[in-house]
Amino acid sequence: MASKKVNRRQRIRHGIRSRISGTAERPRLSVFKSNKAIYAQIIDDVNGHTLVASSSREIGKTALNIDSAKEVGKKLAEKASANGLESVIFDRGGYVYHGKVKALADGAREGGLKF
Repeated sequence: MASKKVNRRQRIRHGIRSRISGTAERPRLSVFKSNKAIYAQIIDDVNGHTLVASSSREIGKTALNIDSAKEVGKKLAEKASANGLESVIFDRGGYVYHGKVKALADGAREGGLKF
């Protein structure tokens, strides 16, 4: 049985997804956190394709902390600019915009993404 915390996040996540959607011109930057890693994807919801993805596992970080989340954001922005993406819509995935999620967003902004 899922905990109240997970159910709350899922409810918030579905509410966010009902309001925002990524397009080819302005795709959605989606964030997912597990206990061991943080993942980020840039998704075109119209075509249903993941355009760019990055994670803390990909960059070789074993500990999930604010520094590794910021590096994931920078790596994602680097890949996005190589694919010609400049502007995205940020989807925090039901997580509070604080700590690791905020660090990932700041890293993506430093890397050149606009949202």
